Amino acid sequence: MPQDIVFSFFLIFAGAMVLATVALYTRQPVLIAYIALGAIAGPFGMGWIEHPDRLSDMAHIGIIFLLFLLGLDMQPASLFAVLRKAMLVAIISSLLFFLLGSGLTYALGFSAMDAIVVGLATMFSSTIIGLKLLPTTVLHHKPVGELMVGLLLIQDMIAILVLVLLSVLAGERSMPVWQPFAALPVLALGSYATVRWILLPLIRRFDRFQEYLFILAIGWCLTCAEVARLAGLSEEIGAFIAGVTLATSPIAQFIAISLKPLRDFFLVMFFFALGAGLNLLILDDVILGASLLALAVLLFKPVSFRLLLGRFSEKPGLAWDVGFRLGQISEFSLLIAFVALEAHLLSEQASLLIQATAIITFVVSSYIVVFNYPTPIAVREKLRRD
Repeated sequence: MPQDIVFSFFLIFAGAMVLATVALYTRQPVLIAYIALGAIAGPFGMGWIEHPDRLSDMAHIGIIFLLFLLGLDMQPASLFAVLRKAMLVAIISSLLFFLLGSGLTYALGFSAMDAIVVGLATMFSSTIIGLKLLPTTVLHHKPVGELMVGLLLIQDMIAILVLVLLSVLAGERSMPVWQPFAALPVLALGSYATVRWILLPLIRRFDRFQEYLFILAIGWCLTCAEVARLAGLSEEIGAFIAGVTLATSPIAQFIAISLKPLRDFFLVMFFFALGAGLNLLILDDVILGASLLALAVLLFKPVSFRLLLGRFSEKPGLAWDVGFRLGQISEFSLLIAFVALEAHLLSEQASLLIQATAIITFVVSSYIVVFNYPTPIAVREKLRRD
């Protein structure tokens, strides 16, 4: 039966309240509760929410705000240093993960095209899992945080290239492949000029009006996200640029604190939509393959990052920390699966293989990090860091 948006919100947040309480009492990561709630309430569970895809676009806003807040604490000079440091590691690791995903998928009996797309989806790690489980102090002031930001940003750019190529192969995109990369410096310079000559004078003039500053920050974030999308980039890249260019403002920390609850609101919806979108009716067809692929990702990614980062003179502890925090596939992987399926470049079974692998790696990776590394939602007091 059709449901309105109020009922959907009631079901998501009342259900999240109950399951998150159970998760905390049983010492489980709360992210798992949100995914489980989606699987229970979604169209392939109890059917209380029939169209979770309608919530997915709203949930995507949480990722946009996450990158915006990240940019607010990243000065341009330090950003360039981090990107130079992470570039080679990101490229080599992406190639290794592609070979892992495509080779194993082909060995499982899927077609060559399915194997290629699954390999592309395997290349990336989750921005949400990686940054959501990273303490703020580590994210902004320690090498592990800076290194993860650099790796994830470069992966995002590679993911954009992959999405552009898939659209070109499907004949659905007239935009040249090079356009997003040409648009990136133009967007960055335009954003910097806008902040310096328009936004900062407005902030200095009206800094006593907190409501105005809140609206200005959201408007700026979403404006850059939309401009980036129109230019062929992702909304996340645009939001990050919006944050970086605004980081020099004296109110950057005020904005960051103000937007955190809004970010978390939409991230709950993201994890709910992730669980609700899993087609449980045909899951049996791919559960063995998804389990094998997830196991390979969970083992191979941390080891690869440990070896690659160790080769570039990182401390072993830091390399393992980064490896386990990035030891899953990405929300970009789900988008790649959707685009390839719509373009008839991917079978439905292979699409479900990617979805199931994403959820398995999200869940297991969250457990590994929450029980072994400092996080804001750690179940043990000595590991809980805000």
